[in-house]
Order: sequence, then structure tokens, then C-alpha cells
Amino acid sequence: MVDNATQLRKGVLELAILALLQSSPQYGGQIVDALAHAGLESSAGTVYPLLTRLAKAGLLSTQWRESPAGPPRKYYSITHTGKRALAAQARLWRDMNAAVNSLLGADHA
Repeated sequence: MVDNATQLRKGVLELAILALLQSSPQYGGQIVDALAHAGLESSAGTVYPLLTRLAKAGLLSTQWRESPAGPPRKYYSITHTGKRALAAQARLWRDMNAAVNSLLGADHA
């Protein structure tokens, strides 16, 4: 069951990252913090490889920006392809969530 849980978590994190970036570009540390704030505690060691994979897939673009404190930061933005993927994943999430909730029933909530 560990592999299934890991795969599920990775899919949820991908959806969450795309959703976070639809409003504005963010750098990696902001993304890690926002995920934690939303209850999806994840280490930088989990998030950064996922960001790299999403960028290589064309779902995110990157841009280096100067930081007011310290070295420049890499900001991630959602692309048009990423927005389409977000919409598709969000639909799938809602459908799956509704189906699983109906199977669990109100007694298991």
C-alpha cells in the first residue's frame, strides 16, 4: 500500500502546485510553505524534483529573479499547457472524490 499512497500523494501534489501557480508565479520556498499551510506538508526534496519534472513537461515555465535578500530565486509560472492540465486534473479529482465519498458513505467521513 505504500507505493499506492506515494503515487496518490505525488498526483495530489502536482494538482496542488498547478493550482497554487494559477494566481501568480512563486519560487520554490514559497510553494513548499503554501503546501504546508494548506495541510500538504512536503519537504523541499519532494517538491523541487516535482517542479523540475513539471517544467520539463511544459506545464511550468521558470524565470530567475533578483531577491531582496540573498541570491536570485527561480520563479515558477503555469503555462497554457499547464492550465489545460490543471483543468483536466481538477475535473478528474472532483469526479474521483465524489465517487470515493459516495462509496465511503456519510458514516465514514
